Amino acid sequence: MKVAIVAFAFLAVAFAAQSDEHVPIVSQESEVNFDGSFHHSYETGNGISAQEQGVLKNAGNKETQAEEVQGSFEYTAPDGTPIKVQYIANEFGFQPQGDHLPVAPTPPPVPLAIAKALDFLRTHPYKPEDEKKH
Repeated sequence: MKVAIVAFAFLAVAFAAQSDEHVPIVSQESEVNFDGSFHHSYETGNGISAQEQGVLKNAGNKETQAEEVQGSFEYTAPDGTPIKVQYIANEFGFQPQGDHLPVAPTPPPVPLAIAKALDFLRTHPYKPEDEKKH
């Protein structure tokens, strides 16, 4: 839920800085359920839209309980570029995707000696009883 509030606040500030004109809300939906799941969406008269839904995963299990939120927003940047961002936020963090966002470079391949060592470790797992033999 915190991610949703931050995302919508960010959008509101970003769009408020673009213009002081009144822009009508064309559509808006909001649903919050007793199980913690929710859905929010809106669209404005100037082409801004956003939608988001979330669920509580593994409810009641303190070890693995986590909120997962998925959503997207789109608008036109001041230079005319269409901006569309899709995101997911969960126990692994906030993960946005968009054509305008930079992409991390592909990591270099694993050196052969390290790959062989990892393969050996994978095929010969450690067993505590092995220490007792020595």
